[in-house]
Amino acid sequence: MTQDVTPPVAQAAERLRYADTMRRTCAPVRELIGRDNVEAAYAVQQHVVALREISGDHVVGRKVGLTARAVQDQLGVHEPTIGTLMESMQVHDGAVVPVRRLLQPLVEAEVVFRLGEDLDEAEVDPQRARSAVSEVLAGIEVVDSRIDKWDITRVDTIADNASAGLFVLAPEGRPIGKLDLGEFAMKLRCNGKVASRGSGADNFHGDPLRGLAWLAGEAHRRGTPLRAGQIVLAGALGPMVEVHEDDSFDAVIGDLPPVSVHFRSSVAAREAGVLS
Repeated sequence: MTQDVTPPVAQAAERLRYADTMRRTCAPVRELIGRDNVEAAYAVQQHVVALREISGDHVVGRKVGLTARAVQDQLGVHEPTIGTLMESMQVHDGAVVPVRRLLQPLVEAEVVFRLGEDLDEAEVDPQRARSAVSEVLAGIEVVDSRIDKWDITRVDTIADNASAGLFVLAPEGRPIGKLDLGEFAMKLRCNGKVASRGSGADNFHGDPLRGLAWLAGEAHRRGTPLRAGQIVLAGALGPMVEVHEDDSFDAVIGDLPPVSVHFRSSVAAREAGVLS
């Protein structure tokens, strides 16, 4: 069952859910819930997640949004956000994705953590965050706003699940051990040409583990703590790149195994055995 929500929260959730279901963009929701009401924005997000769970979807992890300065500058929002990852959002490495499945997609390369234990604590530092990670992987996130023309504030993107679209994980990762993720260089290629560069140092205060620690504390405070087995997308390591039909992306982050994804027309996707 969904939690009790106020009429503005329910209305905003309905707008975003309809846009997602119908594959149409919608107006911003900030005028419905308050331009600075972050708590209401997270209530909208949680309500939409609950509706997706009722429809048979499942929560598999969380994401930290707007961690890289380059991405903050691209979107005009300069504070980090939290999003929820659903099972239906994951596509396998090397997948062919129908472009029509998305609205306004942008691609970014990220460090991804798989948790080996719960991180259900009010205060988490990077060392404690590291101890909870069972595996670190390279990932590609396809961010995709339901808000028309990316006309977003922090409130809009939080309500819209931190602009979560799809995500892709490399087929294997590495034990985190003593890896210095801040030193990991990132290269994102589009159709074989470098489209974005960055490093772990461009992430949350210079280290993706700091983003994981921040996320753990915030998730605990909001009553949705991080659990063993979940995955966490730690945020972009460089600028986002626009997606067009027939684009193919691959990302290399440090010495982690690479990850890739391909975007095609619905016809090409059907020929590849992908439903549109």
